[in-house]
Amino acid sequence: MSLSIRSATRNDVSTILRFVEELAAFEKAPAGAVKATPERLHDALFGEHAVAEALIAEWDGDPAAFALFFHNFSTWEGRKGLYLEDLYVGEAMRGHGIGSALLKRLAEIAVERDCARFEWVVLDWNESAIRVYEHIGAKMQPEWRVMRMEGDALTEFASTAR
Repeated sequence: MSLSIRSATRNDVSTILRFVEELAAFEKAPAGAVKATPERLHDALFGEHAVAEALIAEWDGDPAAFALFFHNFSTWEGRKGLYLEDLYVGEAMRGHGIGSALLKRLAEIAVERDCARFEWVVLDWNESAIRVYEHIGAKMQPEWRVMRMEGDALTEFASTAR
C-alpha cells in the first residue's frame, strides 16, 4: 500500500466537494449545510482570484483524503501564516497515518513559504483528532474563541446605518 500527496488540480473539484460533504456529515451538520458547488470551489481554488489551495492524498492511486488551506496574516509577526480550513480522511482510510502525513506536508509548505505559524480549529468533541494534533506538537489556544457572523446576521449587520 502506498500513499502519495499532491496539489489538487481542476479535475479534483468533484472529489473535493464529495469530501466536504462527507466532512459535514461527520461533523453532524444539518442536511443542506454545504452550500459549495463545483463552480464555487473551482473559482476559489483555480479562478483568476483564487483564495485557497488544496492537497489530495491518494492511497494506491485512489483519493483517500484532502486538505484545503489558505494564507492569513499576523500583524504581530508581520508575516503570513498558513490556515488549514478543512482536513478530511475518508472513513475507510482512517488509521493509516494519512491525516498526519497531510499535516506534515502542510507544515513543510508553511516552512517553505516562510509562514510565521500554521493554524486550524478542531471541534471540542473530536478527541481522536485532538490527540493526533497534540502528539505532533500542536498546542491548544484555550484563551481564544472563534467568533463567526453569517447568514441573516451578517446581512443585517452590514446593512445597518452608521
